[in-house]
Amino acid sequence: MLSINSIDVFYGDAQALWDITIDISKGEMVTLIGANGAGKSTTLKTIAGLLRPKKGSIEFFGDRLDTLPVNKICERGISYVPEGRRLFSSLTVLENIRMGAYTKGARQRFDDSLERVLQLFPILKERKNQLAGRLSGGEQQMLAIARGLISNPQLLLLDEASLGLAPKVLDQIYGAIHALHEQGITILFVEQNVQLALTAAQRAYVLENGKIVLSGKSEELLKNESVKDAYIGIW
Repeated sequence: MLSINSIDVFYGDAQALWDITIDISKGEMVTLIGANGAGKSTTLKTIAGLLRPKKGSIEFFGDRLDTLPVNKICERGISYVPEGRRLFSSLTVLENIRMGAYTKGARQRFDDSLERVLQLFPILKERKNQLAGRLSGGEQQMLAIARGLISNPQLLLLDEASLGLAPKVLDQIYGAIHALHEQGITILFVEQNVQLALTAAQRAYVLENGKIVLSGKSEELLKNESVKDAYIGIW
């Protein structure tokens, strides 16, 4: 489904990613783990088109993505939920969700898509006329995911969905993410909580200083002593 082929990515003159290669099959749930600054969010932003690789290529179902503008990447079926939620705090819940339906197809299917996302996050239905800035942190994260889902993506990119959330709310968020995966949406997510990430995902890639240093099935990486040693502080 997604093939990232030996990409290098820069912020100005500073290189952030070195020779990154990732392959994801349709229906998989895959995570990127690593310390802060390892390049996880940069990888997601590059897939979404917010950054451009200086070397290598990105393909989605065999078609090049890395030459397309962001809106065209979204139209192909990729949605990005950024770290920090990035909501419009002065708009209502419903208005924020509608902002995610900016492609023609998403606008045409908006009513049906809205019903599905509100079933996934019932609290948003209760809060639909409330300003986003007045929601709790957990509700804001649900809203950010709902906005990303309204375009009916085939591939959902999630960046730090657990950031700042209480354990009870975290269970709700990841329960919804698993429900989406069971519905057939392919998910690539970044997660600082390594144990949570490896428990939730089927496969994982470990990034250090902009390079992939390890990859494999999550159950194997959970037992890997080097992974435990490296991330004991966030285990």
